[in-house]
Amino acid sequence: MTDIKKRHIAILGSTGSIGTQAVEVIKSHPDQFQVEVLTTNNNADLLIQQAVELKPNVVVICNENRYDQVFSALDPLGIKVYAGAKAISSVVQMDTIDMVLTAMVGYAGLLPTIKAIEAGKAIALANKETLVVAGELITRLAAQKGINIYPVDSEHSAIFQCLVGEFHNPIEKIILTASGGPFRGKTPEFLSTVTKAQALKHPNWTMGAKITIDSATLMNKGLEVIEAKWLFGLTAEQIDVIVHPQSIIHSLVQFEDGSLKAQMGLPDMRLPIQFALGYPNRLKSDFPRFNFIDYPSLTFEQPDLKTFRNLQLAFDALKRGGNAPCVINAANEVAVDAFLNDQVSFLEISDIIESCLTKVTFVEKPTYDDYVYTDEETRRLATERIKTLV
Repeated sequence: MTDIKKRHIAILGSTGSIGTQAVEVIKSHPDQFQVEVLTTNNNADLLIQQAVELKPNVVVICNENRYDQVFSALDPLGIKVYAGAKAISSVVQMDTIDMVLTAMVGYAGLLPTIKAIEAGKAIALANKETLVVAGELITRLAAQKGINIYPVDSEHSAIFQCLVGEFHNPIEKIILTASGGPFRGKTPEFLSTVTKAQALKHPNWTMGAKITIDSATLMNKGLEVIEAKWLFGLTAEQIDVIVHPQSIIHSLVQFEDGSLKAQMGLPDMRLPIQFALGYPNRLKSDFPRFNFIDYPSLTFEQPDLKTFRNLQLAFDALKRGGNAPCVINAANEVAVDAFLNDQVSFLEISDIIESCLTKVTFVEKPTYDDYVYTDEETRRLATERIKTLV
């Protein structure tokens, strides 16, 4: 039996929900993976714990105030320690890295992903905002460099898994499934008074705060719609969303003959993480197995686009193109943060996003600098709008 060459991984955002589950996957397959880089924004304690266990070459702590703590703990172990966001964009270019798992939250993941692609690294993409903000730029750059982007979102992983062996067959459409979140079926009157504690209780998935709120507003599905366009080369008309409360069917592909393929399984993010890190091989796991008898009924319904306006706003931005998806992303990040800090109500999140879409300067064919400017302009306008609501 020949020796398996380990895949050397950089985990950007190793202390978040996706990052910690990726660490779990990697620890269970020490013969397959070696961690080269770990990064975190602020969680120095967990970063140190992970580094002591995984022995990476380099760690990055974005919060420069925590650098001394991390350095004093890890330098004696021969682990290099850097600080600041710029360091992440530098370390992803290291020769020893084979694959970069981008599990950072939000717009912050864009530049490190660009730098990793430019350096010829395969990308395991958990940071959907990268493709939402700059999908055309990212996919063009990946094509030029011959770099594969492996989706980690459960829905896009499902589509990808359904396409294995089918890449020569045109897609008629894809169907992204949505759980509906904690407020499925609720009225605007009910939603006008919900609290962040209610919004953070997702019925099926355990995720970080930002993505959990996005799931409650259906913006997460809207971002996934935009991401799917770029990952799979689709038009807005080829992407459907259906609410599937059990979260067992993770998404479907319909081909030109009318046949549908679905990927199914229990809601467990470790599975799509492991599939992306190990592709093209399916690695053995001890994850819980799905049993049909436990789910005698799988149900489906149309999303309520009038009550949950964020999904409609995302479709509108996708159809408009240009920098409109970048506006959607930035406005949503600011609005969700304001909601989590009790500055705006749940329904006002959509109001803020819609306001920014109408006010931010539209750019039909944006460059990277245009995306940066759009992001800054949108955040400024969203913050001003929030001040009028507080």
